[in-house]
Amino acid sequence: MFNALGRYILMAVFAIGAGVCLFYDQHQMAAVAGVMCAFVLWAHFKSSSILMASKSFRSGDYDRAAKLLKEVPNPDRLAKNRRGYYEFMTANIALKNEDYAAAEYHFQIASRFPLGSKSDKSFVLVHLANLALRKRDPVRALAYAEKAKELAATDRAKEIIRKIIKEANSLPK
Repeated sequence: MFNALGRYILMAVFAIGAGVCLFYDQHQMAAVAGVMCAFVLWAHFKSSSILMASKSFRSGDYDRAAKLLKEVPNPDRLAKNRRGYYEFMTANIALKNEDYAAAEYHFQIASRFPLGSKSDKSFVLVHLANLALRKRDPVRALAYAEKAKELAATDRAKEIIRKIIKEANSLPK
């Protein structure tokens, strides 16, 4: 687990090592160093700093998590199992900063990718339902809540979903 700067330094070390090995006619060692450099480059695009951001996010250090998430060069290139977490954390940070449009956008994307469990996916849908309620859109809120209800595994999630459904039904359609 490295941040972007650490990966760049590691790639430079492997590239220099490969060059030195080639200079001394150590072709097999140069190939190993080249493969290691290519692996770090591949990991940079497929996993990036998502694991480090996840640790910071879980510990409540949202500023560091946001900084690490900004290091992702192109979220579209992330592996599927990483992209869901990237979008989920980005959405929660936007929600914490009261940027509801960005939060909804990132929760929408997170709902399309795999997360840890069905319960995690249900919380994404609960957030989307809450954002729809904030916009006074009971149709979308009910649709998200019904889908979340199918995936909810904990009593807490089910209770939150019941409250959302009750509030959405009280809004004019």
